[in-house]
Amino acid sequence: MPETESSAGTPWRLALPGWLALCVLAVASVGCAARACWDCDVCASSLIDVGCVSAQEPDAAEDVTWFEGARLIDGSGGAPIETSAFLVEDGAFAWVGRQGEREAPAGAARVDLSGKTVIPALIDAHQHIGLTNVKDGTHSKDNYTLANLVEHLERSAYHGVAATMSLGLEFDEALAFELRNEVFPDAARFLTSGRGIAATPMAGPQQEYRSGIPRGARTEAEGRAAVAELDGHGVDIIKIWVDDRGGTVPKLEPEVYRAIIDEAHARGMRVASHLGSTSGLADAKDLIRAGIDGFAHTVRDRDIDEEHMALVRANPEIWTIPNLPGSPVTLDDLPWLSETLPPFEIENLRAQAERLAEEGPGDFFELQCRNLARNREAGMVIGMGTDSGVSVAWTTHTEIRDMAGCGLTPMEALESATRINAEILGLDNLGTVTVGKSASFVVLDADPLDDITSTRRIDSVYLRGEPVDREALRAKFMDGVR
Repeated sequence: MPETESSAGTPWRLALPGWLALCVLAVASVGCAARACWDCDVCASSLIDVGCVSAQEPDAAEDVTWFEGARLIDGSGGAPIETSAFLVEDGAFAWVGRQGEREAPAGAARVDLSGKTVIPALIDAHQHIGLTNVKDGTHSKDNYTLANLVEHLERSAYHGVAATMSLGLEFDEALAFELRNEVFPDAARFLTSGRGIAATPMAGPQQEYRSGIPRGARTEAEGRAAVAELDGHGVDIIKIWVDDRGGTVPKLEPEVYRAIIDEAHARGMRVASHLGSTSGLADAKDLIRAGIDGFAHTVRDRDIDEEHMALVRANPEIWTIPNLPGSPVTLDDLPWLSETLPPFEIENLRAQAERLAEEGPGDFFELQCRNLARNREAGMVIGMGTDSGVSVAWTTHTEIRDMAGCGLTPMEALESATRINAEILGLDNLGTVTVGKSASFVVLDADPLDDITSTRRIDSVYLRGEPVDREALRAKFMDGVR
Protein backbone atom coordinates (compact mmCIF):
# COMPACT_ATOMS: atom_id res chain seq x y z
CA MET A 1 0.00 0.00 0.00
CA PRO A 2 1.47 3.42 -0.85
CA GLU A 3 2.86 5.60 1.88
CA THR A 4 0.53 8.29 3.15
CA GLU A 5 0.52 10.95 5.85
CA SER A 6 -1.18 11.03 9.24
CA SER A 7 -3.03 14.13 10.36
CA ALA A 8 0.11 15.13 12.27
CA GLY A 9 2.23 14.87 9.10
CA THR A 10 4.07 11.70 10.16
CA PRO A 11 4.62 9.09 7.40
CA TRP A 12 3.06 5.72 8.17
CA ARG A 13 2.30 2.40 6.49
CA LEU A 14 -0.65 0.14 7.09
CA ALA A 15 0.61 -3.24 8.25
CA LEU A 16 -2.81 -4.88 8.21
CA PRO A 17 -4.34 -7.89 6.47
CA GLY A 18 -6.06 -6.95 3.23
CA TRP A 19 -9.60 -7.48 4.60
CA LEU A 20 -8.78 -5.15 7.50
CA ALA A 21 -7.20 -2.27 5.59
CA LEU A 22 -10.55 -0.74 4.61
CA CYS A 23 -11.67 -0.75 8.21
CA VAL A 24 -9.00 1.79 9.22
CA LEU A 25 -11.11 4.54 7.72
CA ALA A 26 -13.81 3.71 10.25
CA VAL A 27 -11.52 4.40 13.19
CA ALA A 28 -9.09 7.04 11.94
CA SER A 29 -11.01 9.70 13.81
CA VAL A 30 -10.08 8.18 17.16
CA GLY A 31 -6.42 8.97 16.51
CA CYS A 32 -5.03 5.46 16.36
CA ALA A 33 -4.49 4.99 12.66
CA ALA A 34 -0.92 6.26 12.80
CA ARG A 35 0.07 3.62 15.37
CA ALA A 36 0.16 -0.18 15.37
CA CYS A 37 -3.48 -1.01 16.06
CA TRP A 38 -2.65 -4.22 17.92
CA ASP A 39 -1.24 -2.02 20.72
CA CYS A 40 -3.95 0.60 20.89
CA ASP A 41 -6.90 -0.32 23.07
CA VAL A 42 -9.05 2.47 21.75
CA CYS A 43 -8.39 1.52 18.13
CA ALA A 44 -8.97 -2.16 18.78
CA SER A 45 -12.24 -1.56 20.53
CA SER A 46 -13.34 0.77 17.75
CA LEU A 47 -12.64 -1.91 15.16
CA ILE A 48 -14.73 -4.35 17.18
CA ASP A 49 -17.55 -1.84 17.39
CA VAL A 50 -17.70 -1.41 13.60
CA GLY A 51 -17.66 -5.17 13.08
CA CYS A 52 -14.26 -5.39 11.40
CA VAL A 53 -12.59 -7.75 13.86
CA SER A 54 -13.57 -9.90 16.77
CA ALA A 55 -12.30 -9.44 20.28
CA GLN A 56 -9.96 -12.42 19.76
CA GLU A 57 -6.39 -11.48 18.82
CA PRO A 58 -5.58 -12.41 15.19
CA ASP A 59 -3.33 -15.39 14.56
CA ALA A 60 0.16 -13.95 14.09
CA ALA A 61 1.39 -17.11 12.38
CA GLU A 62 -1.30 -17.29 9.68
CA ASP A 63 0.27 -18.25 6.29
CA VAL A 64 3.62 -18.87 7.98
CA THR A 65 5.50 -22.15 7.49
CA TRP A 66 8.86 -23.20 8.89
CA PHE A 67 10.90 -25.69 6.83
CA GLU A 68 13.94 -27.35 8.39
CA GLY A 69 16.51 -30.09 7.97
CA ALA A 70 17.15 -30.09 4.21
CA ARG A 71 20.39 -29.58 2.38
CA LEU A 72 19.80 -26.25 0.62
CA ILE A 73 21.25 -25.40 -2.79
CA ASP A 74 20.09 -21.79 -2.99
CA GLY A 75 20.85 -21.09 -6.66
CA SER A 76 23.61 -18.55 -6.01
CA GLY A 77 26.40 -20.98 -6.85
CA GLY A 78 27.72 -20.87 -3.30
CA ALA A 79 28.29 -23.85 -1.05
CA PRO A 80 25.08 -25.61 0.03
CA ILE A 81 23.75 -25.17 3.54
CA GLU A 82 23.97 -28.69 4.86
CA THR A 83 21.19 -28.48 7.46
CA SER A 84 19.07 -25.51 6.58
CA ALA A 85 15.97 -23.79 7.87
CA PHE A 86 13.82 -21.23 6.13
CA LEU A 87 10.64 -19.36 6.86
CA VAL A 88 7.89 -18.83 4.28
CA GLU A 89 5.38 -16.09 4.94
CA ASP A 90 2.65 -14.89 2.58
CA GLY A 91 4.21 -16.75 -0.34
CA ALA A 92 7.75 -15.38 0.05
CA PHE A 93 10.96 -16.36 1.82
CA ALA A 94 11.02 -14.38 5.06
CA TRP A 95 14.21 -15.88 6.54
CA VAL A 96 16.85 -18.32 5.26
CA GLY A 97 19.68 -19.81 7.30
CA ARG A 98 20.98 -22.78 9.21
CA GLN A 99 18.89 -24.92 11.48
CA GLY A 100 19.43 -23.79 15.07
CA GLU A 101 20.28 -20.17 14.21
CA ARG A 102 16.78 -19.11 15.23
CA GLU A 103 13.57 -20.66 16.42
CA ALA A 104 10.43 -21.10 14.39
CA PRO A 105 7.81 -18.41 15.09
CA ALA A 106 5.16 -19.40 17.59
CA GLY A 107 2.23 -21.05 15.87
CA ALA A 108 4.00 -21.53 12.52
CA ALA A 109 3.31 -24.74 10.63
CA ARG A 110 6.45 -26.91 10.55
CA VAL A 111 7.75 -29.15 7.77
CA ASP A 112 10.59 -31.57 8.47
CA LEU A 113 12.78 -31.98 5.37
CA SER A 114 15.53 -34.04 6.98
CA GLY A 115 17.31 -36.16 4.38
CA LYS A 116 15.99 -34.06 1.48
CA THR A 117 17.64 -31.52 -0.80
CA VAL A 118 15.99 -28.21 -1.71
CA ILE A 119 16.69 -26.27 -4.91
CA PRO A 120 15.00 -23.17 -6.33
CA ALA A 121 12.12 -23.88 -8.67
CA LEU A 122 13.37 -24.31 -12.23
CA ILE A 123 12.84 -21.91 -15.14
CA ASP A 124 12.62 -22.89 -18.82
CA ALA A 125 13.79 -19.98 -20.98
CA HIS A 126 12.82 -21.49 -24.36
CA GLN A 127 9.59 -23.38 -24.90
CA HIS A 128 6.87 -23.65 -27.56
CA ILE A 129 3.82 -24.80 -25.62
CA GLY A 130 0.19 -25.04 -26.64
CA LEU A 131 0.36 -26.68 -30.07
CA THR A 132 0.64 -30.30 -28.90
CA ASN A 133 -2.05 -32.36 -27.21
CA VAL A 134 0.04 -34.58 -24.96
CA LYS A 135 -2.77 -37.03 -24.28
CA ASP A 136 -3.54 -37.92 -27.90
CA GLY A 137 -0.20 -37.02 -29.51
CA THR A 138 -1.63 -34.57 -32.05
CA HIS A 139 0.18 -31.40 -33.18
CA SER A 140 -2.09 -28.68 -34.51
CA LYS A 141 -2.89 -24.99 -34.36
CA ASP A 142 -6.33 -26.11 -33.18
CA ASN A 143 -4.70 -27.28 -29.96
CA TYR A 144 -3.70 -23.73 -29.07
CA THR A 145 -6.44 -23.13 -26.51
CA LEU A 146 -6.58 -21.78 -22.98
CA ALA A 147 -7.28 -25.25 -21.58
CA ASN A 148 -4.31 -26.82 -23.35
CA LEU A 149 -1.94 -23.99 -22.44
CA VAL A 150 -2.93 -24.25 -18.79
CA GLU A 151 -2.42 -28.02 -18.87
CA HIS A 152 1.08 -27.47 -20.22
CA LEU A 153 1.76 -24.99 -17.43
CA GLU A 154 0.49 -27.57 -14.94
CA ARG A 155 2.84 -30.14 -16.43
CA SER A 156 5.66 -27.65 -15.94
CA ALA A 157 4.71 -27.15 -12.30
CA TYR A 158 4.53 -30.90 -11.77
CA HIS A 159 8.16 -31.15 -12.88
CA GLY A 160 9.32 -28.30 -10.65
CA VAL A 161 9.22 -25.45 -13.18
CA ALA A 162 7.99 -22.09 -11.86
CA ALA A 163 8.06 -20.15 -15.14
CA THR A 164 8.38 -20.98 -18.82
CA MET A 165 9.13 -18.67 -21.73
CA SER A 166 7.38 -19.33 -25.03
CA LEU A 167 9.62 -17.93 -27.76
CA GLY A 168 7.90 -16.78 -30.91
CA LEU A 169 5.20 -19.30 -31.86
CA GLU A 170 1.97 -17.96 -30.41
CA PHE A 171 -0.76 -18.98 -32.85
CA ASP A 172 -3.31 -16.99 -30.83
CA GLU A 173 -1.17 -14.06 -29.81
CA ALA A 174 -4.00 -12.22 -28.06
CA LEU A 175 -4.63 -15.26 -25.87
CA ALA A 176 -0.92 -15.53 -25.10
CA PHE A 177 -0.70 -11.91 -24.02
CA GLU A 178 -3.76 -12.34 -21.83
CA LEU A 179 -2.40 -15.50 -20.24
CA ARG A 180 0.95 -13.97 -19.25
CA ASN A 181 -0.82 -11.84 -16.64
CA GLU A 182 -2.67 -14.74 -15.01
CA VAL A 183 -1.71 -16.93 -12.07
CA PHE A 184 -3.28 -20.38 -12.02
CA PRO A 185 -3.06 -22.74 -9.04
CA ASP A 186 -0.66 -25.66 -9.49
CA ALA A 187 0.70 -24.07 -12.68
CA ALA A 188 3.88 -22.38 -13.81
CA ARG A 189 3.91 -18.74 -14.85
CA PHE A 190 3.57 -18.21 -18.61
CA LEU A 191 5.96 -15.81 -20.35
CA THR A 192 5.88 -14.99 -24.05
CA SER A 193 7.76 -13.05 -26.70
CA GLY A 194 4.67 -13.00 -28.90
CA ARG A 195 4.99 -13.98 -32.54
CA GLY A 196 8.63 -13.69 -33.58
CA ILE A 197 10.14 -12.30 -36.78
CA ALA A 198 11.43 -14.28 -39.77
CA ALA A 199 12.05 -13.19 -43.36
CA THR A 200 8.48 -14.29 -44.16
CA PRO A 201 5.76 -15.94 -42.07
CA MET A 202 6.66 -19.21 -43.82
CA ALA A 203 10.39 -18.91 -43.08
CA GLY A 204 10.20 -19.89 -39.44
CA PRO A 205 9.79 -23.49 -38.24
CA GLN A 206 8.85 -25.78 -41.12
CA GLN A 207 6.45 -28.19 -39.44
CA GLU A 208 2.98 -27.62 -40.90
CA TYR A 209 1.39 -26.90 -37.53
CA ARG A 210 4.01 -24.21 -36.82
CA SER A 211 4.29 -22.64 -40.27
CA GLY A 212 2.85 -19.21 -40.96
CA ILE A 213 2.93 -18.06 -37.35
CA PRO A 214 5.90 -15.64 -37.32
CA ARG A 215 5.82 -12.06 -38.51
CA GLY A 216 7.61 -11.44 -41.78
CA ALA A 217 10.23 -8.74 -42.46
CA ARG A 218 11.98 -8.49 -45.84
CA THR A 219 12.99 -4.83 -45.39
CA GLU A 220 14.41 -2.65 -42.66
CA ALA A 221 11.14 -0.72 -42.46
CA GLU A 222 9.15 -3.93 -42.01
CA GLY A 223 11.57 -5.05 -39.30
CA ARG A 224 11.24 -1.79 -37.39
CA ALA A 225 7.45 -1.86 -37.74
CA ALA A 226 7.34 -5.41 -36.32
CA VAL A 227 9.40 -4.29 -33.33
CA ALA A 228 7.09 -1.34 -32.76
CA GLU A 229 4.06 -3.63 -32.82
CA LEU A 230 5.61 -6.00 -30.29
CA ASP A 231 6.61 -3.07 -28.11
CA GLY A 232 2.96 -2.04 -28.10
CA HIS A 233 2.13 -5.45 -26.65
CA GLY A 234 4.63 -5.06 -23.81
CA VAL A 235 7.12 -7.62 -25.14
CA ASP A 236 10.60 -7.58 -23.58
CA ILE A 237 12.48 -10.17 -25.67
CA ILE A 238 11.94 -10.45 -29.44
CA LYS A 239 12.62 -13.76 -31.16
CA ILE A 240 14.13 -13.71 -34.66
CA TRP A 241 14.92 -16.60 -37.01
CA VAL A 242 18.17 -16.31 -38.98
CA ASP A 243 17.97 -19.54 -40.94
CA ASP A 244 17.37 -20.45 -44.59
CA ARG A 245 16.44 -24.04 -43.72
CA GLY A 246 19.09 -25.45 -46.01
CA GLY A 247 18.31 -22.98 -48.81
CA THR A 248 14.59 -23.74 -48.90
CA VAL A 249 13.33 -20.40 -47.50
CA PRO A 250 14.59 -16.80 -47.48
CA LYS A 251 16.77 -15.86 -44.52
CA LEU A 252 16.41 -12.69 -42.49
CA GLU A 253 18.93 -10.37 -44.13
CA PRO A 254 21.76 -8.75 -42.12
CA GLU A 255 20.51 -5.22 -42.75
CA VAL A 256 17.05 -6.27 -41.57
CA TYR A 257 18.16 -7.91 -38.34
CA ARG A 258 20.43 -4.95 -37.67
CA ALA A 259 17.41 -2.67 -37.99
CA ILE A 260 15.41 -4.95 -35.69
CA ILE A 261 18.16 -4.97 -33.06
CA ASP A 262 18.65 -1.21 -33.31
CA GLU A 263 14.92 -0.47 -33.02
CA ALA A 264 14.52 -2.90 -30.13
CA HIS A 265 17.40 -1.41 -28.17
CA ALA A 266 16.09 2.10 -28.75
CA ARG A 267 12.84 0.97 -27.14
CA GLY A 268 14.49 -0.83 -24.21
CA MET A 269 13.80 -4.28 -25.65
CA ARG A 270 16.12 -7.21 -26.31
CA VAL A 271 16.55 -9.63 -29.21
CA ALA A 272 17.28 -13.37 -29.18
CA SER A 273 18.15 -15.22 -32.37
CA HIS A 274 17.51 -18.71 -33.61
CA LEU A 275 20.54 -20.12 -35.41
CA GLY A 276 20.30 -22.57 -38.29
CA SER A 277 22.28 -25.72 -39.00
CA THR A 278 23.90 -24.62 -42.27
CA SER A 279 25.55 -21.23 -41.62
CA GLY A 280 25.08 -20.88 -37.88
CA LEU A 281 28.68 -20.04 -36.99
CA ALA A 282 28.99 -17.24 -39.57
CA ASP A 283 25.57 -15.91 -38.63
CA ALA A 284 26.41 -15.99 -34.92
CA LYS A 285 29.55 -13.93 -35.45
CA ASP A 286 27.71 -11.30 -37.47
CA LEU A 287 24.83 -11.19 -35.00
CA ILE A 288 27.28 -10.56 -32.16
CA ARG A 289 28.78 -7.68 -34.14
CA ALA A 290 25.24 -6.38 -34.75
CA GLY A 291 24.55 -6.23 -31.02
CA ILE A 292 22.39 -9.31 -30.46
CA ASP A 293 21.49 -9.91 -26.81
CA GLY A 294 21.30 -13.69 -26.83
CA PHE A 295 20.93 -16.90 -28.79
CA ALA A 296 18.10 -19.40 -28.63
CA HIS A 297 20.56 -22.16 -29.56
CA THR A 298 24.26 -22.80 -29.54
CA VAL A 299 26.14 -22.94 -32.85
CA ARG A 300 25.17 -26.21 -34.52
CA ASP A 301 26.61 -26.33 -38.02
CA ARG A 302 30.32 -26.64 -37.17
CA ASP A 303 32.78 -26.31 -34.32
CA ILE A 304 33.18 -22.89 -32.79
CA ASP A 305 36.46 -21.23 -33.85
CA GLU A 306 38.81 -18.78 -32.15
CA GLU A 307 37.21 -15.78 -33.85
CA HIS A 308 33.87 -16.66 -32.29
CA MET A 309 35.53 -17.21 -28.92
CA ALA A 310 37.16 -13.77 -29.14
CA LEU A 311 33.83 -12.12 -29.97
CA VAL A 312 32.19 -13.80 -26.97
CA ARG A 313 35.01 -12.69 -24.67
CA ALA A 314 34.63 -9.13 -25.95
CA ASN A 315 30.87 -9.24 -25.29
CA PRO A 316 30.54 -11.13 -21.99
CA GLU A 317 26.93 -10.06 -21.46
CA ILE A 318 25.67 -12.16 -24.43
CA TRP A 319 23.78 -15.27 -23.40
CA THR A 320 22.90 -18.57 -24.97
CA ILE A 321 20.14 -21.06 -24.26
CA PRO A 322 21.75 -24.21 -25.69
CA ASN A 323 18.79 -26.66 -25.95
CA LEU A 324 20.96 -29.62 -26.81
CA PRO A 325 19.23 -31.80 -29.40
CA GLY A 326 17.13 -34.84 -28.88
CA SER A 327 16.56 -34.83 -25.11
CA PRO A 328 17.74 -38.43 -25.24
CA VAL A 329 16.08 -40.69 -22.72
CA THR A 330 17.41 -43.90 -21.25
CA LEU A 331 15.49 -46.94 -20.11
CA ASP A 332 15.98 -45.68 -16.55
CA ASP A 333 13.87 -42.64 -17.43
CA LEU A 334 10.76 -44.55 -18.36
CA PRO A 335 9.39 -45.19 -14.84
CA TRP A 336 9.23 -41.52 -13.85
CA LEU A 337 7.95 -40.50 -17.29
CA SER A 338 5.20 -43.12 -17.04
CA GLU A 339 3.67 -41.09 -14.19
CA THR A 340 2.38 -38.42 -16.58
CA LEU A 341 2.70 -39.64 -20.19
CA PRO A 342 0.31 -41.91 -22.11
CA PRO A 343 1.40 -45.50 -22.90
CA PHE A 344 1.87 -44.83 -26.64
CA GLU A 345 4.36 -42.08 -25.82
CA ILE A 346 6.23 -44.30 -23.38
CA GLU A 347 6.60 -46.90 -26.13
CA ASN A 348 7.95 -44.26 -28.50
CA LEU A 349 10.45 -43.19 -25.86
CA ARG A 350 11.37 -46.81 -25.18
CA ALA A 351 12.33 -47.20 -28.84
CA GLN A 352 14.40 -44.01 -28.64
CA ALA A 353 16.14 -45.24 -25.49
CA GLU A 354 17.02 -48.53 -27.15
CA ARG A 355 18.47 -46.68 -30.16
CA LEU A 356 20.45 -44.44 -27.85
CA ALA A 357 21.89 -47.47 -26.07
CA GLU A 358 22.93 -49.03 -29.38
CA GLU A 359 24.08 -45.98 -31.36
CA GLY A 360 24.92 -43.25 -28.84
CA PRO A 361 23.60 -39.68 -29.02
CA GLY A 362 24.92 -39.00 -32.53
CA ASP A 363 27.20 -36.47 -34.25
CA PHE A 364 24.69 -33.60 -34.13
CA PHE A 365 24.47 -33.87 -30.35
CA GLU A 366 28.22 -34.25 -29.93
CA LEU A 367 28.88 -31.13 -32.01
CA GLN A 368 26.60 -28.98 -29.90
CA CYS A 369 27.96 -30.53 -26.73
CA ARG A 370 31.48 -29.46 -27.73
CA ASN A 371 30.28 -25.98 -28.63
CA LEU A 372 28.51 -25.56 -25.31
CA ALA A 373 31.74 -26.41 -23.52
CA ARG A 374 33.64 -23.87 -25.65
CA ASN A 375 31.06 -21.16 -24.99
CA ARG A 376 31.49 -21.81 -21.29
CA GLU A 377 35.27 -21.60 -21.71
CA ALA A 378 34.85 -18.22 -23.42
CA GLY A 379 32.73 -16.92 -20.55
CA MET A 380 29.37 -16.75 -22.27
CA VAL A 381 26.31 -16.50 -20.02
CA ILE A 382 24.58 -19.88 -20.25
CA GLY A 383 20.89 -20.27 -19.52
CA MET A 384 18.71 -23.35 -19.88
CA GLY A 385 15.88 -23.98 -22.31
CA THR A 386 14.34 -27.06 -23.84
CA ASP A 387 13.04 -25.70 -27.18
CA SER A 388 10.28 -28.23 -26.75
CA GLY A 389 6.57 -28.24 -27.13
CA VAL A 390 6.04 -31.77 -28.36
CA SER A 391 7.65 -33.13 -25.18
CA VAL A 392 6.24 -30.82 -22.54
CA ALA A 393 8.05 -29.92 -19.31
CA TRP A 394 9.83 -33.19 -18.49
CA THR A 395 12.64 -32.35 -20.93
CA THR A 396 13.80 -29.74 -18.42
CA HIS A 397 15.42 -32.58 -16.49
CA THR A 398 17.07 -34.24 -19.48
CA GLU A 399 18.39 -30.86 -20.66
CA ILE A 400 19.94 -30.12 -17.26
CA ARG A 401 21.49 -33.59 -17.29
CA ASP A 402 22.91 -33.10 -20.78
CA MET A 403 24.35 -29.68 -19.93
CA ALA A 404 26.13 -31.18 -16.94
CA GLY A 405 27.71 -33.68 -19.34
CA CYS A 406 28.84 -31.00 -21.81
CA GLY A 407 31.34 -28.94 -19.89
CA LEU A 408 29.22 -27.57 -17.05
CA THR A 409 29.42 -28.81 -13.49
CA PRO A 410 26.19 -29.96 -11.83
CA MET A 411 26.16 -26.72 -9.82
CA GLU A 412 26.56 -24.64 -12.99
CA ALA A 413 23.75 -26.54 -14.73
CA LEU A 414 21.46 -25.84 -11.77
CA GLU A 415 22.44 -22.16 -11.82
CA SER A 416 21.61 -22.01 -15.52
CA ALA A 417 18.12 -23.37 -14.87
CA THR A 418 17.47 -21.09 -11.88
CA ARG A 419 19.37 -17.88 -11.12
CA ILE A 420 20.79 -17.25 -14.60
CA ASN A 421 17.47 -17.86 -16.35
CA ALA A 422 15.78 -15.52 -13.88
CA GLU A 423 18.32 -12.85 -14.78
CA ILE A 424 17.92 -13.44 -18.53
CA LEU A 425 14.13 -13.21 -18.31
CA GLY A 426 14.01 -10.38 -15.79
CA LEU A 427 12.26 -12.47 -13.14
CA ASP A 428 13.42 -10.63 -10.03
CA ASN A 429 11.33 -12.75 -7.66
CA LEU A 430 12.58 -16.16 -8.84
CA GLY A 431 15.85 -18.04 -9.29
CA THR A 432 17.26 -18.24 -5.77
CA VAL A 433 16.16 -19.14 -2.26
CA THR A 434 16.61 -15.64 -0.91
CA VAL A 435 14.70 -13.47 1.54
CA GLY A 436 12.05 -11.47 -0.27
CA LYS A 437 11.79 -13.72 -3.32
CA SER A 438 8.84 -15.94 -4.17
CA ALA A 439 8.85 -19.14 -2.13
CA SER A 440 9.03 -21.34 -5.23
CA PHE A 441 11.24 -24.36 -4.65
CA VAL A 442 11.60 -28.08 -5.25
CA VAL A 443 12.19 -30.72 -2.58
CA LEU A 444 14.27 -33.62 -3.92
CA ASP A 445 14.83 -37.09 -2.54
CA ALA A 446 18.54 -37.00 -3.46
CA ASP A 447 21.30 -34.46 -4.04
CA PRO A 448 21.74 -33.37 -7.69
CA LEU A 449 25.31 -32.28 -6.97
CA ASP A 450 26.13 -35.94 -6.43
CA ASP A 451 24.02 -37.12 -9.39
CA ILE A 452 22.46 -34.49 -11.65
CA THR A 453 19.67 -36.87 -12.64
CA SER A 454 18.32 -36.42 -9.11
CA THR A 455 16.53 -33.24 -10.25
CA ARG A 456 13.72 -35.56 -11.40
CA ARG A 457 13.52 -37.36 -8.03
CA ILE A 458 10.92 -34.91 -6.78
CA ASP A 459 9.34 -35.26 -3.36
CA SER A 460 7.31 -32.05 -3.58
CA VAL A 461 7.06 -28.73 -5.40
CA TYR A 462 6.11 -25.38 -3.88
CA LEU A 463 5.08 -22.42 -6.03
CA ARG A 464 4.48 -19.02 -4.46
CA GLY A 465 4.56 -20.65 -1.03
CA GLU A 466 1.88 -23.25 -1.78
CA PRO A 467 2.45 -26.98 -2.34
CA VAL A 468 1.61 -28.19 -5.83
CA ASP A 469 -0.92 -31.02 -5.72
CA ARG A 470 1.13 -33.41 -7.83
CA GLU A 471 -1.14 -36.36 -7.05
CA ALA A 472 -4.17 -34.53 -8.47
CA LEU A 473 -2.16 -33.43 -11.50
CA ARG A 474 -1.02 -37.01 -12.18
CA ALA A 475 -4.63 -38.13 -12.13
CA LYS A 476 -5.60 -35.34 -14.52
CA PHE A 477 -2.77 -36.06 -16.94
CA MET A 478 -3.58 -39.77 -17.11
CA ASP A 479 -7.35 -39.45 -17.26
CA GLY A 480 -8.62 -40.89 -20.54
CA VAL A 481 -5.21 -41.59 -22.08
CA ARG A 482 -4.77 -44.50 -24.43
